[in-house]
Amino acid sequence: MTLVAGVDSSTQSCKVVVLDADTGALVREGRASHPDGTEVHPDHWWRALAEAIDDAGGLGDVSGVSVAGQQHGMVLLDREGNVLRPALLWNDTRSAGAAADLTAEVGAKEYARRTGLVPVASFTSTKVRWVRDQEPEIAAKVAAVALPHDWLTWRLRGFGPSGSSPLGPDLEQLSTDRSDASGTGYWSPASGAYDLELFKLAFGREAREAGDSAGPGGAVVLPRVLDPGATAGRVHPAGFPADGKGAPGPGAGSANGGIVLGAGAGDNAGAALGLGISPGDVVVSVGTSGTVFAVTADPCTDVTGTVAGFADAAGGYLPIAVTLNAARVLSSIANILDVDFDGLARLALDAEPGAGGVVLLPYFEGERTPNLPDAKASLHGLSIASATRSNIARAAVEGMLCGLSGGTDALRNLEVPARRLLLIGGAVQNPAVQKIAAQVFELPVVIPSPGEYVARGAAVQAAWAVTGKRPEWPMAMDGTPEPDYQPLISRNYRSASGCIDSGN
Repeated sequence: MTLVAGVDSSTQSCKVVVLDADTGALVREGRASHPDGTEVHPDHWWRALAEAIDDAGGLGDVSGVSVAGQQHGMVLLDREGNVLRPALLWNDTRSAGAAADLTAEVGAKEYARRTGLVPVASFTSTKVRWVRDQEPEIAAKVAAVALPHDWLTWRLRGFGPSGSSPLGPDLEQLSTDRSDASGTGYWSPASGAYDLELFKLAFGREAREAGDSAGPGGAVVLPRVLDPGATAGRVHPAGFPADGKGAPGPGAGSANGGIVLGAGAGDNAGAALGLGISPGDVVVSVGTSGTVFAVTADPCTDVTGTVAGFADAAGGYLPIAVTLNAARVLSSIANILDVDFDGLARLALDAEPGAGGVVLLPYFEGERTPNLPDAKASLHGLSIASATRSNIARAAVEGMLCGLSGGTDALRNLEVPARRLLLIGGAVQNPAVQKIAAQVFELPVVIPSPGEYVARGAAVQAAWAVTGKRPEWPMAMDGTPEPDYQPLISRNYRSASGCIDSGN
């Protein structure tokens, strides 16, 4: 049996799955936690990767591995391979002003034409602009800008800071893939190349792609963009991270240096690979953030910025809308109501569709779609009669899902094919989420069996790199809620949202 491994280095944790390369069957898995926050030092990801590999039984018998990671996170390196500051993550909104400045300087329409997106605080380009303006002493030391999965892949190959990595700080070995590059704001899905003028506009310095000897001297290095199915290199025998106690990393003794490294991917592109979706499928993922995405054969451009026209990890395109607030909406309201997730579900299902007119606008962490980085959550429509625990619980589920349904509407407005909706993520196991989703979304809803689909997609890449052929693994379905579309829910939500949009 040939085994491959996939890594999902997400906001909250690192997950590792080891699969049968022929069937996609899960053989074993492991995980480790990441610290909370909107900025995290990448060393935490490195240690968590070690722990997750160890928890998964090591990689000594694995032929290939690939790393998918949270998109947009800004990893700044100096010439010696040192991380200059904690990485600003996708959910760090301090660069909202930088996003507005970049949009004003280039124009939303022109940005969308050149990169498939319009700047918001999530994207890497806005974060490097923020560092340029707010931390010039750090900006002056930057020799390379990478993303989370780029940095982890580089470290697994044995590269890293001088004195603490087997091969040292060779920045020319940094690599990424088209899906993750497309979330930076300075790479074009349409042309398949970096837009170096936009990077210079954002950071104030010249840049070049790793390995480009013709680039300007002293330019900031950007990771080389690998083709789908390509090999990033091989895991260095001593390249595994330490376990935090000074011991050799998991698998270091058994790995022989023959483990092939796949190209890696952004997390949502990884999930698309793991699910094996095709045109007509729309995925709604309910995790720390909420995402709505599909795969298309042609690039998408949305000058409003609601939909980002990313590339996927298989050679196509991944139009996506993202909300900052998803599963944590439910946990926040559950805490207020002093119930667990099961108790929240029972309360929510005791209320009627529309929650008696109660609406939660779930902008606890600001919001990206719509672009309201400074907004806060608010309850609307409360009266003496409607102010019940059941209505508030249901409003939490409806509000979270209505925020995501705005993403499905935006995709359909761009004429993205939409025939069924796949609902994934840990919060989807809540029965209230499943039932209410069938009332919020107009599309037929299906529930894939629970699984680590981002890590599974990375494992697809690993198998692809090992065999030279993209595997076609079956996807198991867990259920199909009975269609029960209730337009009252979305009408109430739009009415409450209008109060925010108008400043009331």
